[in-house]
Amino acid sequence: MREFYPEIEPFMTGRLKVSSLHEIYYEQVGNPKGDPIVFLHGGPGGGLSDDYRRYFDPSHYRVVLLDQRGCGQSTPYAELKENTTWDLVKDIEKLREHLKIEKWKVFGGSWGSTLSLTYAVTHPDRVTALVLRGIFLCRPSELRWFYQEGANQVFPDFWEPYRDFIPPNERHDFMGAYHRRLISPDEKLRLEAARIWSIWEGSTSHLYFKQEYADDYGDPVKAVAFARIECHYFMNNAFFPSENYLMENIGRIRHIPGTIVQGRYDMVCPARSAWDLHRGWPESKLVMVPDAGHAASEPGTRSALIEATDSLRGK
Repeated sequence: MREFYPEIEPFMTGRLKVSSLHEIYYEQVGNPKGDPIVFLHGGPGGGLSDDYRRYFDPSHYRVVLLDQRGCGQSTPYAELKENTTWDLVKDIEKLREHLKIEKWKVFGGSWGSTLSLTYAVTHPDRVTALVLRGIFLCRPSELRWFYQEGANQVFPDFWEPYRDFIPPNERHDFMGAYHRRLISPDEKLRLEAARIWSIWEGSTSHLYFKQEYADDYGDPVKAVAFARIECHYFMNNAFFPSENYLMENIGRIRHIPGTIVQGRYDMVCPARSAWDLHRGWPESKLVMVPDAGHAASEPGTRSALIEATDSLRGK
């Protein structure tokens, strides 16, 4: 079982103006002359964590990490204007060019897997390998499962606060009901909706419930960006032109080496999506972790991800 690489501080941090409104934070860790790999966090709206730096051999990799628009240290915080999947893809390209990197490996989990795939489909000539975790293709069935009907059958206790915040006459469309509250001019209502939306995800992300994880998701400052941006994307089908966009375009990346790491008991992004992705991309390697849920930090998933990045050294 692989443990995290040691804690590490960035050798460089910076900010990049990506539009007249948005500025993104980025950092680099590891070997300044090493093999470039970019880390794409989840959410959307999740932001970076120090542990995200630790999936990579620091002697080999030049790791680039960024806070996507509206979250983490990027500004303006929790902003929904000019915040779409295609804006994020452009930001990744602008950052690659800014750092004078010709090609790089791409690592992403949950929403980060969605964004990684979208970036690779858009710029296949810039991606040398993909490491993906907790696959999310942003299809309507996946959103219904987690936010309307499905995961609530497994977690009825955690579902109740999420359900009860919405009046009965609006419960036929929980995402729409939360969206109305998350964009409300009433700050108190926005914050409470964000807190409850985020705690639902934080409570269901591990094979074994972790109170500290749920509490962290419920932090009002983090929750407002996480919930607002996430719901904004999901209400707009991730701004994809079709409901199954990524699978319809998977042929554009089948030549790219890829590893898919999936928790068997992932309730946030169920294993069916990883299976469908692997079926459409049979050249990829699928690692089904038998004793894991959604979180990247769970022992089996963490170990499989580190093994995946280690296996790419020198390739």
